[in-house]
Amino acid sequence: MKPATAAAQSLLSAGAVRQRCQQMLALGLAGKLQHFRVEPDRLEAAAELVIATTRERYPTLEVPFHSRWRHFTVDDEDRWAELDRATAWANAAERVRAAFDLAIVSVLLDAGAGSGWAYRDRRTGKAIARSEGLALASLEMFANGAFSGDRSRPLRVDAAALAELTPAALSQHLQITAGNRLPGIDGRLGLLKRLGEVVAGNPAVFGESGRPGGLYDRLAAGADGNTLTATRILAEVLAHLGPIWPSRLELAGVALGDCWQHPALVTADATSGLIPLHKLSQWLSYSLIEPLQAAGLVVADIDGLTGLAEYRNGGLMLDTGVLLLREPAAASVAHDVGSSLIVEWRALTVALLDRLAETVRRRLQMDARSLPLSRILEGGTWAAGRRLAAELRPYGAPPLTVVSDGTVF
Repeated sequence: MKPATAAAQSLLSAGAVRQRCQQMLALGLAGKLQHFRVEPDRLEAAAELVIATTRERYPTLEVPFHSRWRHFTVDDEDRWAELDRATAWANAAERVRAAFDLAIVSVLLDAGAGSGWAYRDRRTGKAIARSEGLALASLEMFANGAFSGDRSRPLRVDAAALAELTPAALSQHLQITAGNRLPGIDGRLGLLKRLGEVVAGNPAVFGESGRPGGLYDRLAAGADGNTLTATRILAEVLAHLGPIWPSRLELAGVALGDCWQHPALVTADATSGLIPLHKLSQWLSYSLIEPLQAAGLVVADIDGLTGLAEYRNGGLMLDTGVLLLREPAAASVAHDVGSSLIVEWRALTVALLDRLAETVRRRLQMDARSLPLSRILEGGTWAAGRRLAAELRPYGAPPLTVVSDGTVF
């Protein structure tokens, strides 16, 4: 492998995300970043808020993983569990493939919904906004066979159905109207279309029918005994699903996905100036852990994955004063997702989540084994970020406005 190719491949890992984000944080702590100041002393107050939020949501501190599965619950009713119990699966493996199918398409639809869209739940009549609304919409589509090309087997996703999905059909399923607009609809549809193309083009991994759930078989076959690491899950997600992401940046012919340029990130190889974040790929990897565990596999090194570079976690850091804008006026204008300001914000968020996790564990007298980062995110940072946003701004908007195409946030 050529050095440039090896360097590019090195960015496709959680380790690279953590290393580069910690490098960004070191620059911030030294006062060398253009857009943000870092106030680490304020992590204590942020940790206090996260702990209070966690205790309110999970009084026994038995916190589940941060994953897409949490968003399928409406009024304490787990809609996925209901569907699962009502289905006579052909075998245990088919159940896990279906769970993988659902998680993958649901995460691809899970970019930011903005403040003007909500999904009207037909069962309760409630208007459910943001990530939970998108989750319920994707689950309803899945349950109704919208992603299956085989009418006799609706609970699956396959390449044939994804190829036939139209903007009008997706808009109808997501209840998009002139008064209920969802940003980035074209980007979301594009991701689903590319998912279909990728799984159809790789039958060795996804089977002849092109099912995203075929990734389960790949992971199970590659397990060490019955053990997989979370970082291995991410590596397989990036290797086999990475090509669906828009090729914003490439290095030596390798598409880098959720990876961005920042002039402060200087290295001695061809990756200088590049910082990987892989937010949705890591969100998906977290969301595949529970189906794998249900299949009897042990998932180790869950903390090998990083915190997620998204606006709720990032908003927590800004709204608690851990991060301060050097130019406060920057909060009043919209920023491109690839701007140096947004790249700084996202990278600093990832690194600061590691520090925040250490503070939370110390205050609770717990360790990484009993309280891994994924549980802190769920308990946790994401909910605390949302709570602050609701208290501080109309419609719970994030503290910074990002112009995105539906494929990042």
